[in-house]
Amino acid sequence: MGQQLRVGFVLLESFTLNAFSGFIEAMRLSADKGGRSRQIACGWEIMGGKDVTASCGLKITPTSELADPGLFDYIAVCGGNGYLERQQPRWLDDYLHRAADAGTPLIGLCTGTFNIARAGLMEGYVACVHWNVFEAFKEQFPHIRAVPDRIFVHAGDRISCAGSAGACDLALHLITQHCGHEKAQQSIRHMMLQGVRPSTHPQAHFYGEMQNVRDSAVRRVVHLMEQSLNEPPQVPELARQAGISPRQLDRRFIAELNQTPSRYFRDMRLRYGAWLLTHTTDKIAQIAVDTGFADAAHFSRAFRALYSTTPQGYRTAMQPESGNHTAPSADITKAARAH
Repeated sequence: MGQQLRVGFVLLESFTLNAFSGFIEAMRLSADKGGRSRQIACGWEIMGGKDVTASCGLKITPTSELADPGLFDYIAVCGGNGYLERQQPRWLDDYLHRAADAGTPLIGLCTGTFNIARAGLMEGYVACVHWNVFEAFKEQFPHIRAVPDRIFVHAGDRISCAGSAGACDLALHLITQHCGHEKAQQSIRHMMLQGVRPSTHPQAHFYGEMQNVRDSAVRRVVHLMEQSLNEPPQVPELARQAGISPRQLDRRFIAELNQTPSRYFRDMRLRYGAWLLTHTTDKIAQIAVDTGFADAAHFSRAFRALYSTTPQGYRTAMQPESGNHTAPSADITKAARAH
């Protein structure tokens, strides 16, 4: 029958290995029987002129030069730690435009969406980005609608993926479309996965919405908070990393967010706890640890103060069979604003 899905990968320096490997491994295991890795149902090329180093230090040797985009069903750009750079190589812009002109859909894996947008090829499309780079994307591309509340977006000729484990889900989505359900299931069985998460599966909902916050110190501290939910640093340490005193940090948080840093951080951790209660089966004691609380009792008291219910009550109310169809993220936002 020949290859039903063919993808050309463009790896950029310091690319994210997890996103790339999750995607290509899903293809590899769907391409052949028994994990033999022959490119039968699926095919791929890793394109470029020289070795590329992943953000973890692993070097990858391309399998070909940049090939005619018309040979592929998709061109996937694998980005990484270089997303803050405002310029990119001319060859990349030229190649992405060649692909777009040929009608070959473009995939932004992880921060590869930044590169597609930087080439001027995301206008009019919705971009899915990881919560960790959401603010950077909005700052660089204010006219492009970006969403950090799902794992990927398939918007016709532009597909964007938040990266990390979501890249595997995106690959399985495309394998199902091109090769059929059984080929995707073949990969799922090999990878010992539970199934394919849909594109609408939410990212962990705890990030701070910084769109209207202009104070750079407040923005930096919120970003530090997002990185430290399970081991929350004290306010003096956050202030030190922002280069200001704790008293200044308090004043600036209240001016920008109408909350002290400690209150804001606690509510952020509780928002993450609410997400875990809704989207995992973890025990409440484990969720307490993962959100930086001393124990389940401490977590439960703080959770009840914010949400007016216990963690178990919240989890029960959000189960589909309970009849409550309110999106958890809407509840979270409402509760956070009320406090």
